[in-house]
Order: sequence, then structure tokens, then C-alpha cells
Amino acid sequence: MNRKRTALAVAAAGTATGVVGLVLIASPAGANEPPPALPPISSEALVQSVLDSKVPALSGAVALQNNLGLPVPGLPQSSGKEAFARVYSDGTGRARLSLGQGTAGERTIVHDNGTTWFWNSADRSVVKYTGGAEHESVEDKLADPATASRTFIEAIKQDSVVTVDGTARVANRPVYQLVLTPKPTERTLLREVRVSVDEATRLPLQVEVLANGQSEPALKLGFTEFSTGAQDASLFSFTPPAGAKVTEPEVGDKPTEKQRDDLFAALDLKVVGEGWDTVLTGKIPAGALDQQIPQGQGRGGVDITSVLKQLGKPVSGPFGTGYAISTNVGTALVTTDGRVAVGAVPQQVLVDALGQK
Repeated sequence: MNRKRTALAVAAAGTATGVVGLVLIASPAGANEPPPALPPISSEALVQSVLDSKVPALSGAVALQNNLGLPVPGLPQSSGKEAFARVYSDGTGRARLSLGQGTAGERTIVHDNGTTWFWNSADRSVVKYTGGAEHESVEDKLADPATASRTFIEAIKQDSVVTVDGTARVANRPVYQLVLTPKPTERTLLREVRVSVDEATRLPLQVEVLANGQSEPALKLGFTEFSTGAQDASLFSFTPPAGAKVTEPEVGDKPTEKQRDDLFAALDLKVVGEGWDTVLTGKIPAGALDQQIPQGQGRGGVDITSVLKQLGKPVSGPFGTGYAISTNVGTALVTTDGRVAVGAVPQQVLVDALGQK
């Protein structure tokens, strides 16, 4: 897959479970506060400045509002005005990310040049990777909002009507309002994505993902605090706490390119379409639908088909029979013979995608 189609595939898979991902939001300006006066700029120039922007030394707090109407594994629940993550960068590639606090424990990720540390306070475990960081979860990636948003803009801009809709203040900083609307030919559940771009750094500081027929954004995630400037160097180094269990996977423990290719081949993943109505299709391995999912507390397990019955509705069509799961921003279709199609699209688009070889 090329870079664009890979990004679109990730977006399609995310929206199927409600994870549009690649989005962020910060506290809006006060209702009576006038928008800041900023120099006029064209939508083309604003988009290009976002794609060309460099992440400076910064610190910030990220909060989430999840209005998907469906719990999504890996996606934090709404944190309202409270931060679910704090992020730091030294502007040269070193970074720190802290997720979650309180009784549930905290996870910290530190990128220190060629080394990445993962600390989980819940079980006092540390994992040390040498080389690139390729192991972040959905939650981890959402907490890096600037990079995620730029990836999304780059992937979707060719299939959008892009406009600049005034100015605002986000995290107490003046921003331009960049709006991406699907072109009329796009078949999608989404109405628009509204990105607030910092006037000084041109980093995305806010995105609202709005679905058709809804006045409130389906998913909001982003900075409630944001500031630039030199950070304490100690933030970007990590020493395992006393008594922590430290593991350091060998190079051979990491998936090779061939192993990743073999995995994708087994899942038979394909990207159908482009832009807003991109659909990701695949095949669940034989027998997986009958596997048991542990419920904990001695209650045994439940098979995946039973979960599909709880979350989705029975459907039938040219594909045979299966279950459709819908959120405010996406749909997933799982057939009884294990075929899967997901995307930020109506169910019929998924049916059409399953019909393509």
C-alpha cells in the first residue's frame, strides 16, 4: 500500500469501531469572547503550512469527549475537561507521554533518541525497545494529536472541499478554523471535520468530527492546555523505578517486514475506494467467531458471535448473513462466514465493498 492508501485504511478501520482517530479538541473560547483578528489566508496555503509545520519544544494536556454511543476497546471514555494525557516534546524528536492517573494507574511512554520506554504503574512493568516506536496503542496515538491530525489532513484533502471558516481561540491561543467537507460524490456518514490550526506554530490544536444528522460532534479530543518553550531535559530520560519488572525484547521478537506481510496476507486485508468512503475489508481466521472471550470474576467466557449479537443487528444480503454494528461515525459488517467490512459509511457501501474481488 502506498502512504495515502495506508492512512485511509487506518482511518477506515478506526471509524468502524468509532475511532475516527486523528482528531483532537481543546476548550473553546468563551461564548462572549470575540474571535481574534488574524491575517487572511487561503485554504490551500493554510493546509500546506500545516503539512510543513515542525513540532517545537512544547507541553500540553489532552482531554477527550467520546459521543460515539458505543464503547470501543482501546479508546478512552470521555474525560470532559479533565486531561486523560499530558504530552511533552523537546523539539528534536525526544518526547514524553503520560496517560491516565489515579486509581487506574498511569502509563508513561518516553522516546529518548533511539530508545523507547513503556512504564505501566498498575503492574509496575517496564518494556524497553531499542529503535523506532512501533508499539503504541490507539490510545497512545490519539495522545499525539498534532502528528495524527496532519496525517489525516494529508490523506483526505484531495477528496474534500476545503475552506477557512474564520478564527477562534483554542487553549487560549488564536487559531484559524480549517473545515474539510466531503465532496458530493463521497458516500460517508460524516458531515465535516473542523480543524483549529494554531496561528503561530501551524500545528492542529482542535478538530471536531461531525456526523450527518447530528448537531454535536461525535468525537472530540485534544489540548486543553498548550504552550511552547524549552522543557526540563529530565522529562526525556527514564530510569526504571525500584522493584519494577523490566523486559527488553530481542530484535528477533519484533515482527519482521515479512512476518507483517504474512499476517496481512492471512487476514486478506484490502482497501476498497478512496477518500471519505474508503472501506477496509478482510477475513477473520476460521474458527475465530466461536472462540471464547474471558469475562473475568469466574464467569467463564462468551463467544465472539454472542458479542456480535449483543452489539449489532442481524442482516442479510448478497453477502449471505451476518451482523451490522453502527456508531455515529461508522459501520462494521461481519458475515457469518468471517468476512468483515468497516468504514465511515452507510451499510450499503460495505455491502458493495464485500462484492468486490
